[in-house]
Amino acid sequence: MTFDSTPPLTRSARRGLGWIAPLTGAAGIAMLLTLAWADPARAGRPLLAALILGVVTLILTRRADGFLRRARQPLGELSAIASQEAPVTAPHAAFEALPEPLMVIAASEPDEIAGRRILLANRASRELFRIPGEGAVLVTVMRDPDVLEAVDEALFGGVERATAFALAGAQDRHWRAFARPLPSDGDQRLALLQLRDETDQHTIEQMRVDFLANASHELRSPLSSLIGFIETLKGPARNDPAAHDRFLDIMAAQADRMGRLISDLLSLSRIELSEHIPPMGSADLTLVAGDVIDSISLTAASRGVQVGLVGSEAGRARVAGERDQIVQVVQNLVDNAVKYSPDGGRVEIEILDNFDLDEAATLRVGEIARLPLLTPDRTPAARYAAVRVRDQGEGIAREHMPRLSERFYRIEGQKSGDRLGTGLGLAIVKHIINRHRGGLVVESAPGKGSTFTAYLPHAAAAVKKSTGLDGERNKTVAQPS
Repeated sequence: MTFDSTPPLTRSARRGLGWIAPLTGAAGIAMLLTLAWADPARAGRPLLAALILGVVTLILTRRADGFLRRARQPLGELSAIASQEAPVTAPHAAFEALPEPLMVIAASEPDEIAGRRILLANRASRELFRIPGEGAVLVTVMRDPDVLEAVDEALFGGVERATAFALAGAQDRHWRAFARPLPSDGDQRLALLQLRDETDQHTIEQMRVDFLANASHELRSPLSSLIGFIETLKGPARNDPAAHDRFLDIMAAQADRMGRLISDLLSLSRIELSEHIPPMGSADLTLVAGDVIDSISLTAASRGVQVGLVGSEAGRARVAGERDQIVQVVQNLVDNAVKYSPDGGRVEIEILDNFDLDEAATLRVGEIARLPLLTPDRTPAARYAAVRVRDQGEGIAREHMPRLSERFYRIEGQKSGDRLGTGLGLAIVKHIINRHRGGLVVESAPGKGSTFTAYLPHAAAAVKKSTGLDGERNKTVAQPS
């Protein structure tokens, strides 16, 4: 016994249309006989009528056959035809618009690796893997064995599974794949493969691990020195006054290093906690630079390094932000310049005022390597002022420049001796400038010294935003961009 899958309405239409041809033929014969019996002289006229009736019958019959063939088509083919003629449905549009890559995988045989095919893929997955279209073989798109194994378990084991994998490229991306079984369609097994980008989480976790490792290492070194010298003073050097003085000086230097490291770590932590909060107030860069020069004068004089302000007019370069943090930016830049300048060298501080972001990209000191370490978001009509610190040190090779603002990063040759620092100064500078929506640029080359330029939003922009056209201050003060 066979089952007729044709819908009831289609079956009724087929039975009705099947009688069109016989009824039309019978009507033509009846008309011919009636006219011939009534008037034999006009018996030839029914021939024309029969011919016309036959043509009409043929047209109706062919239209009926075409309709019946469409009625017998499988529902899947009719849906495909309808999808070509009708607009995209809401569920399909939602599937396409999902930001995470999604793929529906189909397979029939567990042992046929090439049989795992991508039945559906949304826009995000097509752009990520450059899938040409539905029906692509999965192994040509995804080669990670853990992901393929997770898909197999979802297809033929009915088990949900998640696994992590990485995609190599110009920048490594870290993903997590989720494979889930779907209701099967006969012998064909289906599974949903969802991908989630976890690069940011992986980067943050790696930064946390590196931070703990570096902080522990930086604190362990001076602490080990202190413990060693204390044991020496309590033992072999108990009665040696000269050793006492020498070891106590070393211990004081190591304790000072630990104090600076802890202070920088606490400062960096406070800055990161408030980095998303727009700063208040304003500061004059020229006056800030003068205060920094006064504070560092004794340290610079001990090495014969001259620190001076060049090419600036006092009281003009006013930037929006917290003065204490802006002082910290200039202080760290000048400290580094003095530290890495040769004895008897010179450190120059220059204040630049009233330029836009395009002009900031053209601020150069010469034909040497230039790299932006931080660039602010482009804001219409935003103006900036900058402080530029230039030294006459050994300079920095190009390969080291991208990592200068990383925590604890120091160039080889700067990890020992009198120039030993915490490696957190430029990281603090970068976070403060980022909070103030500014930029940081380094220019350097071996043997040609180094120049750091920090630029911040001009205070005049904040005044215009917070003041009405009539000069009266608005109730809500807009923050600098």
